[in-house]
Amino acid sequence: MITTAETYHVPVLLYESIDGLDIKSDGIYIDVTFGGGGHSKEILKRLGKKGHLYSFDQDPDAEKNIVNDSRFTFVRSNFRYLKNWMRYYGIDHIDGLLADLGVSSHHFDDETRGFSFRFDAPLDMRMNKRAGTTAAEILNNYSEELLADIFYIYGELKNARKIAATITKARNEKKIETTGDFLHVTEKLFQREREKKEMAKMFQALRIEVNHEMDALKEMLNGAKDLLCDGGRLSVITYHSLEDRIVKNMMKAGNVEGKIKQDFFGRVEAPFRQINNKVIVPSDEEQQQNPRSRSAKLRVAEKI
Repeated sequence: MITTAETYHVPVLLYESIDGLDIKSDGIYIDVTFGGGGHSKEILKRLGKKGHLYSFDQDPDAEKNIVNDSRFTFVRSNFRYLKNWMRYYGIDHIDGLLADLGVSSHHFDDETRGFSFRFDAPLDMRMNKRAGTTAAEILNNYSEELLADIFYIYGELKNARKIAATITKARNEKKIETTGDFLHVTEKLFQREREKKEMAKMFQALRIEVNHEMDALKEMLNGAKDLLCDGGRLSVITYHSLEDRIVKNMMKAGNVEGKIKQDFFGRVEAPFRQINNKVIVPSDEEQQQNPRSRSAKLRVAEKI
């Protein structure tokens, strides 16, 4: 499959998310999810000669879309190491950070990566193909209890225990190595009318575990809180309730757990002011043109 910046990933809520950053021409900004470069290019359009953009991506495929611009620095890394890399570049404060979470359309459409049950492919699911544990290794080596936890917590599947028991029984007879193997083992556990939706949740849960997505998100948000200057903006697009809850907690309470802190007088102490009290969702037109955007929610907050 030939990948270009245009086909790699269609940016979701492009103008809404960049407008949320309220870009200063000489500011320092970070796009922690570079992908096809759509959001990064729009940020660069709004930056002046003295502005700078740092963009993160751990997927080698994304490097094909690197922008040739003196105001741009590409960081080959997981965004969980945000603070470490900014320290490396000598950056103490930033004016804004953008995150388009979830999986890019490129990953879903690449038949070789194992992210989608539309294709029979090796069960990999690693965002960074150079390191980490594959989905197949997790399915074949994790305990039944741990697998059940993954499907229940990350996939919110009510029959998580049954799924885990079925997998552990099946792998004793034959290793589960491809998406086809995985579906063959589990498809009988889902009712026909909800089959695709439940399978999507199952794949989502496995992908989150493979890439440690929730831990990485929490570390990135804590790093962003420390790096953003007063008046700096945090603009985040989420796609499922787990990551949206974490982002909402950070913007509302200043921590990923959502614990409200109050001063002596009972006033809420929070480092952010939410710009949009209601989440921003894609227009009907965008949802028709880009099916991936249908579950997207944008939240924007300002450091105070």
